[in-house]
Order: sequence, then C-alpha cells, then structure tokens
Amino acid sequence: MQSGAGKTGGRAINVHPATRRLLAARMSRGVGQGALVVDLALFLHALGRSGAAIGGVLGGGVLLGALLNITVGVLSDRLRRKPFILFYETLTIGCALAAFFARHPALLAGAVVAAGFGRGPGGGAGPFSSAEQAWLAEGIAPENRGWIYSLNAGLGFFGMALGGLAAGLPHFWVSALGKAGSFRPLFLLVAAGSLLDIILLAGAEERYNPLGKTRRVPEHRGATPDARGPAPVAPKKGGKDHILWKLVGLNAFNGLAIGLTSPLISYWFALKFHVGPAAIGPVLAGTFALTGLASLFAGRMTRIIGVVNSVVWGRGAGVGLLILLPLMPVYILAALVYLLRSAVNRGTAGARQAMVISIVDEDQRGLAVSLNAASMQVPQAAGPAVAGALIGAGYFSLPFYFAAGLQTLYIVFYARVFRPYDTGGRKR
Repeated sequence: MQSGAGKTGGRAINVHPATRRLLAARMSRGVGQGALVVDLALFLHALGRSGAAIGGVLGGGVLLGALLNITVGVLSDRLRRKPFILFYETLTIGCALAAFFARHPALLAGAVVAAGFGRGPGGGAGPFSSAEQAWLAEGIAPENRGWIYSLNAGLGFFGMALGGLAAGLPHFWVSALGKAGSFRPLFLLVAAGSLLDIILLAGAEERYNPLGKTRRVPEHRGATPDARGPAPVAPKKGGKDHILWKLVGLNAFNGLAIGLTSPLISYWFALKFHVGPAAIGPVLAGTFALTGLASLFAGRMTRIIGVVNSVVWGRGAGVGLLILLPLMPVYILAALVYLLRSAVNRGTAGARQAMVISIVDEDQRGLAVSLNAASMQVPQAAGPAVAGALIGAGYFSLPFYFAAGLQTLYIVFYARVFRPYDTGGRKR
C-alpha cells in the first residue's frame, strides 16, 4: 500500500499530506479536551461552585462558541481556513495558561468560557471547527467522505481517551497541591497539545482561495482531487438553502439533548455514586476509546448501508441505553451503560459531518458547518444550566429522560430529511 493511503471496503483511499496533518492535530487536540471533560466540573466543584454555577459556566462557553462558529464559518468561506485554526490554537494556549495561574473566579470563568473548556468536542477545533472541517474536505471524493470524516472523529476520541487517563492524575497530586490545586496542571497539558498542533499545521498546505486564484500543486502519487474539491451532492426538493434550514431545525433537538447529559456527566457520577476522578477518569477514557472504534466502524458502514442508515441505527441504540442509564443502581453498571451509549451515539459524528459537507458547494462549506454547529450549540448552552440545577436538587433521572425524548425526535426527522441526499452504500 502506498504511503499515506488508507483502506476501507476493500479499496485503498489515498490521503493527502495536509489531510494527514489535520488528522494528527485532531488526535493531539483531543488529549487535553478529554482530561477537561472529566475534571473541569470536578475542579469547579472543588472550588465550592454550585451545580447551577458550574452548568452556567459550561453553558456560557457553548453559547459563545455558537456565536463564534457562525462568524468563523462565513469569514473562512470568504478568506482562508488555515489562519483561523492557527489562531484557535494560540487562543487555547493563552486561555489554558490563564486558567492555570488564575486565582480570581472571574478570570478562571473567563478563560473557561473563551476557550470552551470542558465541552469535549471530540478533538475538534471548538468554535473554529467550521474552518477545520472545510479545510479537511479538500481532496476527498464524495464517496470517501463518510470514511475520512469518521476516521477524523475516531482519532479525536482516541486522543480524548488518553486525556481521560490523564484525568486521574489529580488523585496522586492532591496531597501536595490540595484538592482544587491538584487539577490545575491539566491546563498545561491542554497548552502543550495546542503548541504541537501549531507545529503540525503551520506546514500544512491549503489550496482553497475564494478569489479564484487557487494554487494547483503536485499531489502525492495516486491522489485524485482537483483544486476546487469534489463535487457536492446535487440538491433536491427546494435547493441548498432549504435543506440547511431543515438542518438547523433538526439540530435544536440534538443540541438540547447533548447539553442535558454530556457536559455534566462527571458531576452526575460524583454526586450520585460518590466517586472521584480516579474512578471516573478511566471509565471516560474507555468510553472515548470505544467511541473512536465505533467511529471507524461507522465510517465503514457508510460505504455499505449509507450515511443515513449508519446514523439512524447508531443513534437509535443510543436512545435505548440513555433511558437505562439513570436506572443503574451501582457505579460500575452505570459506567458500563454510559460507555456503550457514548460509543454508539457519538460514533456517528463523522458520518453526520460528512453529510453536511456534501450538500453544499466548496465556497459554502464553512457556512454549512458553522450553521450545523451553531444550531446545536445555542440550545445546547441551556442544557448544562438546567441539568446542573436538577442534579444539584437531587433529580438525577430527569435530564436523561428529557434528552431521550429529544433524541428520538431527532432520529425520526433526520431519516426523513437526509435520505434523498445519501450517496453512500453499495450500489445494488
């Protein structure tokens, strides 16, 4: 097999060097994100913050991310994508160092909100993911997008798995640094990951030029993309604007469901089962690793049963497990259910991103990805505050049941809306 080639469905897929750098950066970025998904809420809890306050800070980061996503998406279509990603990594380093040194609550909260710490976007570039995903699309043929984007998501989750293991380190530092201080070195891990990403991506090529002066450069042997990128799926039933607005409506269900469950899962485990980072970290690390494998599996399935069916089956299984989660009487069972639920549910992220990229032209990719993200993040921002208040008041099951209902609606309407656009699956 040639260098830089991947293989799925029995056929080799040649991967451009810039794509390989973006994939590596995704995994590197995921390490710090995985650590903070586990420990940020526990850190704020150790500082004496209430459940509502913790949820409010996390929700603020989601809301700011939604606003930035739209701005970045539009500007990256008109300018270029690479500078936005490099700026994001620089911003992350600054916020991580500020959080490490911060002793005033306002400064710490500002750093958390500005960088979106604790959200754990699967190794993605936070509110700058629209530029990241649009850049990644360069040179990937439509029939291969489901696989490459699933691989991208999978690598991000593998990085988060490493971060989840690192999240258990405060347990060993608590005697020397104190309960709250033991969490602070994890922000240095985040800064180191972003520094590595800057090194990786500074040398990565971007061919997109919105002024029409796209540079054509020699590709490695076997690559087939042209300078404008692969052709998108032909729009049907009302055109691209019509389908994008349908996407926005669908994501309201999905975003609120995510906000009610994912950001505060460590806090939920800690209060319901009285466990700490030493117990939660390895479980979430295993969750992220299994989710990465599920992403790779979903990528292969997009080439067999199509993108839409892969999403529907994965998300449907996730709903069933979400209903079971709050019924578990002991931590080990709850952790097992959460592990399986996260894998089958979040493992479809790459397939869903590939679908969004495929329904628009190249000069609208940033806008489409930003609309996709922002339309989830705005309702998602309300979720942590609601869930934090409910959990803090002892209502441990309600957030999960509300989320299950919303996810069910999302699955039903997703299948109806996107099935006509699905080019995946084997031709019969």
